[in-house]
Amino acid sequence: MTRDAQTPWDDDKLREECGVFGIWGHKEAAAHTALGLHALQHRGQEAAGIVSYDGTKFYPHRELGLVGDIFGTAAVIDKLHGTQAIGHVRYSTTGETLLRNAQPLFAECSFGGFGIAHNGNLTNAMTLREDLIASGSLFQCTSDTEVIIHLVARSKGATVAERLIDALKHIEGAYSLVALSHEGVIGVRDPLGVRPLVLGRLDGAYVLASETCALDIIGATYERDIEAGEMVIITDKGIESMRPLAKQNKRFCVFEYVYFARPDSYLENKNVYVARKQIGVELARESHVDADVVVPVPDSGVPAALGYAQEAKIPFELGIIRNHYVGRTFIEPTDQVRHLGVKLKHNANLSMLKGKRVILVDDSIVRGTTSKKIVNMVRDAGAAEVHMRIASPPTTHSCFYGVDTPSRDQLMAANMTVEEMAKQLNVDSLSFISIDGLYRAMGEAKRDNDAPQYCDACFTGDYPIRLADQDKSVACDTPKRPMLGAA
Repeated sequence: MTRDAQTPWDDDKLREECGVFGIWGHKEAAAHTALGLHALQHRGQEAAGIVSYDGTKFYPHRELGLVGDIFGTAAVIDKLHGTQAIGHVRYSTTGETLLRNAQPLFAECSFGGFGIAHNGNLTNAMTLREDLIASGSLFQCTSDTEVIIHLVARSKGATVAERLIDALKHIEGAYSLVALSHEGVIGVRDPLGVRPLVLGRLDGAYVLASETCALDIIGATYERDIEAGEMVIITDKGIESMRPLAKQNKRFCVFEYVYFARPDSYLENKNVYVARKQIGVELARESHVDADVVVPVPDSGVPAALGYAQEAKIPFELGIIRNHYVGRTFIEPTDQVRHLGVKLKHNANLSMLKGKRVILVDDSIVRGTTSKKIVNMVRDAGAAEVHMRIASPPTTHSCFYGVDTPSRDQLMAANMTVEEMAKQLNVDSLSFISIDGLYRAMGEAKRDNDAPQYCDACFTGDYPIRLADQDKSVACDTPKRPMLGAA
C-alpha cells in the first residue's frame, strides 16, 4: 500500500521497503543478525527486531528506531540466546508506525513458536484478512505479514515448511521471507522474484539476507541468490531447496538497481554500483547537452553522474554537499524554520557552480518538491544554466509490491508532460533515461514488451501481479477462493 505522509523535511524519495536477515548454526547468531541489520539499515529506519532460538526457547526483541540504538549494547544481545536467529528492519508500506507492527512477528502456535520477517507487500492481504476475521481469527497488528502467520497456524501440514507452503498458495504479491521455528530457518521468494534474497555461509553456518552487503559485514561468503519461487530450509543437517510454487517469468524489481539497494551489493549477479554507472552512460548517450560540469544530487545520484561525466567527457564535481547527520528525528520543524527545507540536508558548493552550465543528475523525481528546491539552490549559487538528467524513466505509477510511493495524483510525472515538469522545476532542460535505455544499462538489448525482464510497473503501469485489494472488481470476478486452512 502507499502512504502519502511526508517526512518533516519533505524528503522527496521513494522509501526503501524493508530488509530481512536469517542465520542458522552459529554461536553468535544474534550478534551477527544485528550486524547484518545494520548493513541493511538503508532499507528501513522505523523499527528493527530480532528473534533468536536456543533449541528450547525463543527470544524476541523489537523496538522502534535504528539498529544501532536498539541492539548496540551487549546487554541486549546477551539476552538473545541461541545459535539461530532472524531479523528485520522496517519502513512501513502497510500498517502504521507502531511497535506492534515491528518485525519479525512472532506467535506461539500449536506446533511451537514461529517467527517471520517479510520484505515486500501482499496484494490480497485485505481480502485474506477479511476472510480470516470472519472465521474467527484475531489480529494484533495492521501489518500484512500477520496474515501469513494466521495461514500457517491454520494449516494442517505435518511440518512447518508444509504449513508455510500452504500459506504461500493463498497469498499474492511480492515477498522475500525468512521464518524461524524449532525445525529450522526458512527462506522463500515469490514466484516472480520481485524482492531480493541471497544466501551465504559463515563458519559452516548458513545466512540469508536481502543484500550481499549484509554478508560482507559479518565476513560471510556469498553463495548465490535464492531463486524466484524457491524455498530453502536450513537445519543442522544442511540446506534443502524446493520449488513449491508454479514457475513464472522472473520480474525482479529494476528500481533496486536505480536506488533501493546499497551500491556495494550484488543482486542477481549484478553489482549495483556498476549498474548505476552504466545507467549514467546510457543517459549521456540519449540526452547529453553542452555543459561545463556534471553534478550529482547526493548521495543516490553519484554513480549515475560519474557514468554520465565519463561518457560525456566533461568534469564531474561535487557541486552539492550533503549533511549526513540530519535524520528523520532531528527537530520538529516550526513555521519559522520550515522554509529552510532542503538546506538541512544539502548545501551548494559555490566554487563548483558559479558561472557554470550545470548538469544535475538524480535517480528519480517523485513529487518534485525537493528537486525544485535543489534547482533553485543551484541557481542561487550562480549557475549560468541548469539541466536536469534523471537516471530512471518518469515515475508515473504507484508501487504495490513493497515500496512506499505516493498516490498517482501526487506523482509529478503522472500529471505533467516533461516540458511542463521542466518549467515547474525551473530548469533549462529536463530528460529521463528511456525505458529501453534502462534495460540496456542492465545488459538487455531493450525491454521485451511481450515478456518484460524486470518489474518496472512504477514506470510503465505494467503490474505483473494482480492487485486484488486495489481492484475489487477484479477480485470479485475471480473464482471463489478455497476455504482458508483447508487441507
